[in-house]
Amino acid sequence: MKQTKKAFTLVELAIVLVIIGILLGAVLKSQSLIGNAKEKRLHSLIQELQAGVLTYYDKYNALPGDDPQAQTHLDNNSTKNGNGNGHIDGGYQWNCADNSKESCAIWEHLRLADILSGNGVTNPHNPYGGSITAIYRTLNGITANWFVLSNIPKKVAQDIDQKYDDGKTDNGDIQYLGNNLYVKFD
Repeated sequence: MKQTKKAFTLVELAIVLVIIGILLGAVLKSQSLIGNAKEKRLHSLIQELQAGVLTYYDKYNALPGDDPQAQTHLDNNSTKNGNGNGHIDGGYQWNCADNSKESCAIWEHLRLADILSGNGVTNPHNPYGGSITAIYRTLNGITANWFVLSNIPKKVAQDIDQKYDDGKTDNGDIQYLGNNLYVKFD
């Protein structure tokens, strides 16, 4: 008895390769779309935070976190008044647990003023999984209050800077240092 061996024809192999190519193309395109959506969400978040600070300042004539009359303005005796010097003092606070520093109180003030969603002093997070803090510091010759967004990929930081600032990641109102994106807000 003769046994015949069955094998794929060239046409069948070509069809399989075409299908694999189409699936691979769809996966790569979807990853690109997800990446673009995250980058757009990051920019929207930056705009929301900047608008939030401006809204608070317009309403109370002080920066959130630095507001020397925050308890009165926000009708809340447990929040911390800032020192009113125009600087968000307290350094890098990535995991705020209390409002003892202005760089943590900023989140509480924005939330008590119904400008930022959530409650308490917990830091907001960015679409890349990193935390956000606010600080006063000098960065490449520019002394200002900055939002600092951690865990931002360099390519994303470059794209954001190119689209919305001067295209130089070490200059201007948007800067990139380490894996942190700095955005000036005063």
